[in-house]
Amino acid sequence: MAERVTGMTGFGRGEVSGDFGTLSVEARSVNGKGLDLRLRLPVGFDAVEAQLRDLGRARFNRGSITVTIAHAPPESAAGVRIDEARLALLAERARRLSDESFAAPATAGELLGLKGVVATDEVGADEINVEALHAAALTAAETAFDSLRSARDDEGAAMAAVLEAHLAEIETLHADAAGNAEALPAAIKARIQAKFDELLPGGLDPERLEQEAAMLAVKADIREELDRLTAHIEQARALLAGGSPCGRKLDFLAQEFNREANTLCSKSADPALTRTGLALKAAVDRLREQIQNVE
Repeated sequence: MAERVTGMTGFGRGEVSGDFGTLSVEARSVNGKGLDLRLRLPVGFDAVEAQLRDLGRARFNRGSITVTIAHAPPESAAGVRIDEARLALLAERARRLSDESFAAPATAGELLGLKGVVATDEVGADEINVEALHAAALTAAETAFDSLRSARDDEGAAMAAVLEAHLAEIETLHADAAGNAEALPAAIKARIQAKFDELLPGGLDPERLEQEAAMLAVKADIREELDRLTAHIEQARALLAGGSPCGRKLDFLAQEFNREANTLCSKSADPALTRTGLALKAAVDRLREQIQNVE
């Protein structure tokens, strides 16, 4: 498979005409955790079901795909039958009525229009080559699947750009969080000192101040979370560069992004870092929403 990201939403259609009439195949696809092929086949097409599924599996890895086959037989395949015995009986009775009541005799058109005189067969099955019809169904299905594949490729190309933009946003927020983290120890120490200067006349012992500040700084340290976020960003870009199928892996990775963002917010001891953490969570949610449609 080519190294490109593909989506899971699209539509494709194929049509083949011949002595059997016109046969069309439509394939519609939406999101799905796995590959779910749903076939809507007319009567008499069960013989090609397995081959249709093979064609779909050869082209797609994920998505809920509905395949609909429609067959319109040629006009010549529609058989018209006249019930001559019924027609003769009705003609005789019409003649009698005409003689007895001096009414105008019934015309041939009027007699043929009476119920039961003319019957039309919807499909003249005996006149259609079933093997040719089934072969046409597979040919039309290939065209429909290829068209659907192309539509999903186009969607994937657009989505890849959107996903990269979300990753760039996460990267920017990561840099902001790293800047906040560097200034955090000094801010914690200043906050402790100001608090104890307010509560104690002589303030806090310098050595004790250093110890308290160090303990709080360790609890609020987010460098591990930032390192993991860096690794996740690199992995996400590597998956996108490798092309589909990568949707499930990206979805799992998005869960890890969210976990790090949550931990960063819970550790935050600074309003600026909290704001960055919340913005990061929102960016991760947007990333994950787009990932749901990646094959």
